[in-house]
Amino acid sequence: MPRELITVNDLTKEFVLSTKQRKLNNTSEKVKIAANKLNFSVYEGEVFGLLGPNGAGKTTTLRMLSTLIKPTSGEAFVDGASIVREPDRVRSRIGFLTSELKLEQFFTPDYLFDFFADLHGVPADVAKARKAEMFSRFGINEFAGVKVANLSTGMKQKASLVISLVHDPDVVIFDEPTNGLDIITAKTVTDFLLDLKAEKKTVMISTHIFSLVEKLCDRVGIIIDGKMAVCDSLDAVCGGISLEDRFFELYNDAKEAAK
Repeated sequence: MPRELITVNDLTKEFVLSTKQRKLNNTSEKVKIAANKLNFSVYEGEVFGLLGPNGAGKTTTLRMLSTLIKPTSGEAFVDGASIVREPDRVRSRIGFLTSELKLEQFFTPDYLFDFFADLHGVPADVAKARKAEMFSRFGINEFAGVKVANLSTGMKQKASLVISLVHDPDVVIFDEPTNGLDIITAKTVTDFLLDLKAEKKTVMISTHIFSLVEKLCDRVGIIIDGKMAVCDSLDAVCGGISLEDRFFELYNDAKEAAK
């Protein structure tokens, strides 16, 4: 049995809603529970998918695991490091990519790669070789000296991906890895995720795309309204029906129970 690389125990995040936010969400509740006592594990060498609709709590969960925001309660460990007590150790072990990651517009991919390699303490010769490999794989060489502000959306995403993995981490966390990408760039990213899987990296992705989970993931957790509805292998979750049909069974059950 592979060892657990990510362990999540009763992880909870609450956000206080302003008056304006309550009006926009048509609610009188002053607190939104974005993640509600989540429990799950991600094992070494697997691709784990966190599947759910927009607003389900996927991004909040990944941001907590990546130490970008602190949980209200609960705990999680990444390769044995606590996200609450040891955020620096967690950051050194993971690569985190989100479509909302914004690279500094006035710098080039070449400069930013070197900057973050130095920040992570990657030896210069190792960083040079890794940059050559990654820039070639993602077709960045031609744009290495172009300011981020002048790159296409797809090239910005590919540059962000490469820079987030500058230190070659064993645990890779991607929030909506193909969101907003054209079909060519989306395939490039998907193929790279398959390469990471072949390299026995531990990969966790969040998505609302059923086909992406079916293509990439060994196990899936379906999250609805901040709660984990089910978490298991794809075969066990689906039980002989499509992932899409199984998701809507769970989604409708959750909405019915909430009435």
